[in-house]
Amino acid sequence: MKRQIPLIIVITLGFMFVAHSFIPHTISQDFLTWFQDWMKAISPFAVVLGIMSLFMVHGKKISYKAPNWQYSIVTLAGLIFTALTGFIWGTQAGTPYMWIFKNIQMPMSSTMFALLAFYIASAAYKAFRARSPEATVLLVAAIIVMLGQVPLGTMISKWIPISSKWILNVPNLASKRAIMIGVGLGMTATSLKILLGIERTYLGGGD
Repeated sequence: MKRQIPLIIVITLGFMFVAHSFIPHTISQDFLTWFQDWMKAISPFAVVLGIMSLFMVHGKKISYKAPNWQYSIVTLAGLIFTALTGFIWGTQAGTPYMWIFKNIQMPMSSTMFALLAFYIASAAYKAFRARSPEATVLLVAAIIVMLGQVPLGTMISKWIPISSKWILNVPNLASKRAIMIGVGLGMTATSLKILLGIERTYLGGGD
């Protein structure tokens, strides 16, 4: 019963949401509103569960002195301190919570995105090396697109921005549509497997 009951709930709700998408009746609209209200009521419990999981994972790292366990202390301390400032002084502008968000959280996020630029540049250098005709075409197209996005491309030739726009709107858009069609078919197949009870790995098992 531990697996059958969750499976029945998932299948029943799944088909009800499918019916809501194809049958815009008042009953289905009222059901969706009722379900969304319940989701809002249940979401705080999901937050509590996430916090408990965070403490369990990092607590084990600290107790066993796992590699880089000092960062776990920083994580838990930051969570507790930030939550306390939000509960005590609120989250309005000018509060300590907003100061932490603007002066600690946002700079850290900016740093992460700045590091991503170097990883992307490194991956592009490895991928765009002209080792084959296909890689050469990819390299030339990438150079044209990048030059077309900056004023230097227009200074070199007026055809570079035009070529860049054509590459983005024709071959690139066609490949994006093909990828999106493939993703949509994959999502549909996976959804049908879940709704029909074939895919059960989300229950914690392999069958």
